[in-house]
Amino acid sequence: MRFSLLISLVAMNVFFACPSSLAQTDTPGLSEVAELQSGYQLLYEQKFSDARQVFEKWAAANPAQPFGQVSLAASYLFEEFFIQRVLTSDYFLNDKRFTGGIEGSPDHTRIAKFNTSIAKARQLAFDRLKKHPRDPEGLFALTLCAGMQSDADSMLLKKHLDALKHLKEANSNAELLIAARPDAYDAYVAPGIANYVIGSLSSSARVMLWFGGIHGDKALGMHDVQKTAEQGNYLRPFAKILLALSARREKNEALARKNLKELTEEFPGNSVYDAEYAKAMGRPIPAILVPAN
Repeated sequence: MRFSLLISLVAMNVFFACPSSLAQTDTPGLSEVAELQSGYQLLYEQKFSDARQVFEKWAAANPAQPFGQVSLAASYLFEEFFIQRVLTSDYFLNDKRFTGGIEGSPDHTRIAKFNTSIAKARQLAFDRLKKHPRDPEGLFALTLCAGMQSDADSMLLKKHLDALKHLKEANSNAELLIAARPDAYDAYVAPGIANYVIGSLSSSARVMLWFGGIHGDKALGMHDVQKTAEQGNYLRPFAKILLALSARREKNEALARKNLKELTEEFPGNSVYDAEYAKAMGRPIPAILVPAN
């Protein structure tokens, strides 16, 4: 099956609430860390190289933490999404691309670096879990890795069966986290976008996935993505663009315009957000600029 936007998959989690033996500062993926926040700010401003410098510096200073490598992997994935125009209405409103993936192939060097960071993050996560089987940061990192791999497999590489395997890993962990920690708002985007994309498939495709334990519900999916868009941390802007583009698919222009307007105000240097807001408002469309770095 072809799923372009199992983009959820930016799924992130933890099985259980943080054990009392682990300090909050030992779970940067679940806490607000100023340096990491600045890196994600740069990422959403399309300053990918600058963001990577921040993440590399933080990862070097925190070698046992998997979230640094997770963030580096995200920088390569987001950059390829930008190059391929994945997070745009041209992609979301095109049913063939939305359910089938990009046209052509992604940059092989960028994908190789993405895979390297994913492998390092997974190893660091496993190392943490050997010491603390319920370590939230390790579980969070493994779920993020599975989510991003599902994204890359489905939208960029068109390896849809592999994408489904990673989707199930990410989605099941996200649901477990939400059950234990309903305030972990970044995690809602994982099952949310999965529900929306799968709910957008044909009825016959959904029946086949249902037998594989994968379900879909567009309304529930958008509701969950909105939770991240309103109260999330590192993934809040990501959820906002997903919600806006999904809203445009559903002809809910008011919701799309609201989120796109907020994104243009928060990230005035992001030409994709400017272009998408102009499209939603029926205004002349500014050019999408390729960042100098």
